[in-house]
Order: sequence, then C-alpha cells, then structure tokens
Amino acid sequence: MTTLTVTARGQVTFRKDVLQHLGIKPGDKIELDLLPDGRGILKAARSTGTIDGFIGLLAGRTRKVATLEEINEAAAQGWAGQG
Repeated sequence: MTTLTVTARGQVTFRKDVLQHLGIKPGDKIELDLLPDGRGILKAARSTGTIDGFIGLLAGRTRKVATLEEINEAAAQGWAGQG
C-alpha cells in the first residue's frame, strides 16, 4: 500500500511508480470516483470519441483524419447510444 501526504494547500504528489502503474504520463488526466463509504477509485482518464465528433468529422468541421478503427469504434458507440 502507498501512503500519500496532503499538503496545506490540499495537494497530493503521486510517486512515479504509482503513475506508471496507472499508465499516467505528464499532461494526462485522472478520474476519481467517490464511493459512499468514504473510499475512492482512481484511474487514468481515457478520452473516447463521440458520435457527434464523428459526424463533425464527416461534415468537414475538423482537419482530423480518422483511421478505420476510429470510424468503426465511433459507429459502434453511436449505435449503442453511447455517443
């Protein structure tokens, strides 16, 4: 178990080995889910595409070039109601 110290400003510094275990690099975001029993679940935030972003791609509102995998994932999420 890793113990962290909270500073007077309410900040915590994660050790390098913890960040590596979570797959977090400088500039990445972290998600914290607070549980009713006072615990929390910490994980790396992973961005996911939305069907709206995919439609915007098709409408020429962005310069991004989508791979076939990204197109398939966006379509699957849209059909599943996740986008």
